[in-house]
Amino acid sequence: MKVLHVITGLEVGGAEQQLRLLLRRLPAYCEVVTLTGPGPVAEGIEADGTRVTHLGMTGERDLTALPRLARLIRDGGYDLVHTHLYRACVYGRIAARMAGVRAVVATEHSLGDAVIEGRRLTRGVRTLYRATERLGAATVAVSDTVAARLRRWGVPEQRIHVVPNGIEAHRFAFDPAARALVRTRLGLPLDAFVVGGAGRLVPGKRFDVLVRAVTQLPGVHLLLAGEGPEREMLRRMAEQFGSGDRIHLLGTRGGAVEAEADGEESAGPDIPGLLSAVDVFVSPSPSEAFGLAVVEALASGLPVLHGSCPAVDELPADQAPGTRHFSPVVHELATALRELRRGGPDRLPVPPVVRRYDITRSAEALMSVYEQVLTGAPVRRRSPAQVSPVPVPPPQGRAAALPVASVSLPDPARSPAPSPLPNR
Repeated sequence: MKVLHVITGLEVGGAEQQLRLLLRRLPAYCEVVTLTGPGPVAEGIEADGTRVTHLGMTGERDLTALPRLARLIRDGGYDLVHTHLYRACVYGRIAARMAGVRAVVATEHSLGDAVIEGRRLTRGVRTLYRATERLGAATVAVSDTVAARLRRWGVPEQRIHVVPNGIEAHRFAFDPAARALVRTRLGLPLDAFVVGGAGRLVPGKRFDVLVRAVTQLPGVHLLLAGEGPEREMLRRMAEQFGSGDRIHLLGTRGGAVEAEADGEESAGPDIPGLLSAVDVFVSPSPSEAFGLAVVEALASGLPVLHGSCPAVDELPADQAPGTRHFSPVVHELATALRELRRGGPDRLPVPPVVRRYDITRSAEALMSVYEQVLTGAPVRRRSPAQVSPVPVPPPQGRAAALPVASVSLPDPARSPAPSPLPNR
């Protein structure tokens, strides 16, 4: 089986890291195309032995990318195309159809109630998504929560498959030596109570709530890993409350997969090192598609406070006894952190939920979807007469020989950035 994975970009991010982990375990010959900047994850994927091609897309409405991608798909002789992230799903499904490949699987990594990958879910975004979704054979949701959102969008039940994200749990195991080393390098007292967080520094993640809560707790430090447009605002907020020396914005940190592959020391801790160094992990986002960072923290034996985590919320409470839900309110989070601080920094046993989300199981489940799509199993049950025709862009170059109609795409760039959220 020859599979082409199409992804929007390969900067450091949850979907990008998940793709790299899957590529290591999928029993198929795989190649990757990134529409935009390759980034550090592309380098890691290539180091693992998988070919990565940069399509050189110049903007969200760069329609010249379609015939280039269609040509690459056709010339590569791929049996199946698998798309990841919104823009790659839109362009990848159309290009695969232009190339004559109907076995197309798309994974929905980051669909929230009101945003998709930080993009507001306007009518135009929904319309474009639904129109191009019909061109594929199956859509993978990373959680039951995302599957329910897809059904509300009108994606037929029989086309939706739930394949949870996965981790390599042993890489996040608590390491006392790493704890001492990270704290020493960052100048943290070895007996300090330290809070951890990780993710894109964007409004929807509500890291402003986390920063403000820690500023109300004298002597408590925060290690926050991630980059994004809110970084400078969070830094100013910490200084405004007189806590600039306790709020540590670490920037982008490599995951365990990078730490193992690269074997190099960096100026700051990677994610496994950060998790060993902290005493509690906080994920304040009120809307998540899965909650991968929470599962990683649980694998390190940490208590976790979270605003939303389908990976945990969809299971019985005994699967993740170290987790606690909270609303994105500063006072509530500060109170919860005070209680944990009084209880001491003891590590917890790794809960059953961590074994459930093993990356090997995720790869096996995904291969099952591939096989259903390729063998013509009942993944897509509607007849062509029941599906309204979806127009596609005018072919160019060698793609002109393909039997396709023309299209006018809505502009995904017209979706504005999420509005600032209240209670900041």
